[in-house]
Amino acid sequence: MFEQTFPQAPESQARNRLRQLADQALAVEREPPLVGRLVERWVPPALTRSPARRRLTALIAVLAAVVVLVGGSVLLLGGSPPAEQAPLLPAARDSPPTAAASPSKAAESSLVVSVVGKVRSPGLVTVPSGARVADALSAAGGALDGTDITALNLARKLTDGEQLNVGVAAPPPTAPQQADASAAPGKLNLNTASAEQLDSLPGVGEVTAKRIIDWRTQHGSFSSVDQLQEVDGIGATKFSRLRDQVTV
Repeated sequence: MFEQTFPQAPESQARNRLRQLADQALAVEREPPLVGRLVERWVPPALTRSPARRRLTALIAVLAAVVVLVGGSVLLLGGSPPAEQAPLLPAARDSPPTAAASPSKAAESSLVVSVVGKVRSPGLVTVPSGARVADALSAAGGALDGTDITALNLARKLTDGEQLNVGVAAPPPTAPQQADASAAPGKLNLNTASAEQLDSLPGVGEVTAKRIIDWRTQHGSFSSVDQLQEVDGIGATKFSRLRDQVTV
């Protein structure tokens, strides 16, 4: 009436246990991993029918994901900053050409002086405006050895057209054809005297001597001693001291 069960033999229990473990292993093998499940979901069934194709498809999907991640990182983080451009500098302006000094201006800024006597190169020398006796002496090659030049005022400024007598006495003034008959010998001729000779007159300095020569140049010559009063800077008092010292 009652079915009597008998305990299984140890060998039968071992077989059953092994069968259960084998079934679990097969179930685990058939269960696809997470990547496999994703592949089966998004990849067409034709590519996942066999385990080998599923594994190949999963490997390709993983590689594609890695490529996408690496490419995105390079674009976001690895891009080099744009090259900086140098600021534009304004173009340099061409400096206007310097106008060459005209011959007339060059002539006005120079003096022609006659240097005679005991110098190495006597004759006419050209010196800049404002030059002094020492400059004219140097332009003439300098005085000869042993020449006494203490009579020359080396610091005096030169005037155009004057004559320097180095180591020799100045020639006596030559009387003009229409000379004043009453002129006493030894007087300084206003028409032939140099600036240095005029500078030696009482009350006549470097400036006044130049003004006398300038007046003589502008008017050709003095025709009368009284014309000396027409020179700027020579008043009645100075003329009274000069009239007996000069002639024409």
